[in-house]
Amino acid sequence: MRKFLVILDDSRECLNAMRFAAMRAAKSGGGVKILSVIPPEEFNHWIGVSDIMRAETRERIEVHYEVFAKWMRDRQGIDPELVIREGEPVTEILSEIEDDPAIGILVLGAGNGKKGPGPLVTQLSRSAGSLPVPITIVPGDLSKDRLDAIT
Repeated sequence: MRKFLVILDDSRECLNAMRFAAMRAAKSGGGVKILSVIPPEEFNHWIGVSDIMRAETRERIEVHYEVFAKWMRDRQGIDPELVIREGEPVTEILSEIEDDPAIGILVLGAGNGKKGPGPLVTQLSRSAGSLPVPITIVPGDLSKDRLDAIT
């Protein structure tokens, strides 16, 4: 089964990327893998403090994931899987794709603000020609109706 890899973060555009991945997977018989990457600089504290912060961050990610997973299960019939990695986001995304040969498409949400599409879209689109899978970039301001129409 082909999987759509989608990135879970705190961005607004993440929502449309999640919706797109679930809708495409449901309509094509695929699956969804949700990846959340914890950057290393979040835990540059004393060992005891960093362990507590790491546990709290993982718990926050799992709660955030459950909101998306419930919607995917209830509305799309998709049971996504969650992977949490620690490290540099682009490196960890590429490692996850390498580790799971069932991943067929990377789905990213693009911001529409003055800051541009976002750091992941910017970094990964620069090397799109050498990536092991295609990237689908979902505009963050697409309506639910438009998403439904294009999936």
